[in-house]
Amino acid sequence: MSRLILTLSEASANAALTSGIFDEVFLWTGTGRSTFTGSTGPFLHELGAVNPINVDLVRIALGVLATDRSILRARGGSDWNARDLDLTVDVASPDTWSAHADELSALIGFLTGDHWTFSFTQAPAAAFPPLVVEGQHHGRTVLLSGGADSAVGALLSALDLGSDSSQALVSHFSFTALSPVQRDLVSAIEGLIREQAQVHHQFHLNRGSRRLDGTQFRSETSTRSRSFLFLALGLAVAERAGSTLWIPENGFASLNPPLGPDRRGSLSTHTTHPRFLSDLSALVTTVGGHGALENPFETITKGEMFRRVAAAIGFDAASRYLSATNSCSHTDGRYSGAPSGAACGVCFGCLVRRSAFNASDIPDTTTYLVNDTTGRFIEFVRSKNIVEPMRDFVHRGVRPKDVMAMSLPDGYRAVDAVTLCALGVEELRGVVG
Repeated sequence: MSRLILTLSEASANAALTSGIFDEVFLWTGTGRSTFTGSTGPFLHELGAVNPINVDLVRIALGVLATDRSILRARGGSDWNARDLDLTVDVASPDTWSAHADELSALIGFLTGDHWTFSFTQAPAAAFPPLVVEGQHHGRTVLLSGGADSAVGALLSALDLGSDSSQALVSHFSFTALSPVQRDLVSAIEGLIREQAQVHHQFHLNRGSRRLDGTQFRSETSTRSRSFLFLALGLAVAERAGSTLWIPENGFASLNPPLGPDRRGSLSTHTTHPRFLSDLSALVTTVGGHGALENPFETITKGEMFRRVAAAIGFDAASRYLSATNSCSHTDGRYSGAPSGAACGVCFGCLVRRSAFNASDIPDTTTYLVNDTTGRFIEFVRSKNIVEPMRDFVHRGVRPKDVMAMSLPDGYRAVDAVTLCALGVEELRGVVG
């Protein structure tokens, strides 16, 4: 078992390092010596007086992400290689969280495929009170990652709310290339709906590359918990906004049907799975936080999401808006000299995206490296290519027994999941054959 701790106190961090009982020690101060990059502090003061439980959730989520990135998985074979992880986190309400540690362990275990144990210690009080932030109440809060689904959600939410209203858009980025994509989407929405306020909260928060002692962190590449931090930040903003958090994701991808027995691991994610979202909402609400969240596109495919955008703003505008998003699963193309915003075109995210453009008849002007004729990106594209496994998946289809293994929450009928998956597979068939 690997033991880790996230603390807000430098004295506690030093004591943890001296004790030798932790495999990794994470310190989050917001200023000065810290394990994490970005300007967001551990009390979320830039948002005002956030419910302490929601602040705690952000701390837990950041600790989970740092742990997920820092503890390597055993290699070999095609198994997911589950880890045993024991994480201690400084929170404002340790007794409250301790009473629900088992539910949290099950929730995060479902997300990452690992065995988690959580312990909680008393966080130090803030050095100063939060600022009074005015005008925070909005009709809705929407996650805006920069991907196509989140862009659809932000636009359709804005259209639904109408003029003389406002919505909060929440973005998180680890790689700076995503930041301008997110800002440009906000500008595009403002251009389409001129009499509505778009309040954009953009967070840059990530584990740094070096430990407190200056040595290099290990880096596990199969991270599946990054979006948990995104959700926690979104709920904190939604708490201040007094609104429900929209998590826009097409229902087919949310169900996370396995591509095959050998395609587990980093290609799979449960972040927007109906069960994960339902259990997260229930847990946060039970412990006294703001847990109002929903995926408004839980029952439809990405192609249907695209068709709704075209119906709302026209095909030409939909093409410009959606082509400016970034759905690629890989951000390392820049190291091979790829232009900013380029996508590989052959990963899971790109193939589902291309199938949605195809199914909706919206022109796709995205730059895909697979279409590059110079030969510069042949090796990069080859290393990301899952077209053959995707083709096998499409030919096999999603069977009823696959759906029965999806851990659907109460109220989600298996027959509805089978129908949705069949529609998603049919969209993919138009791209991979």
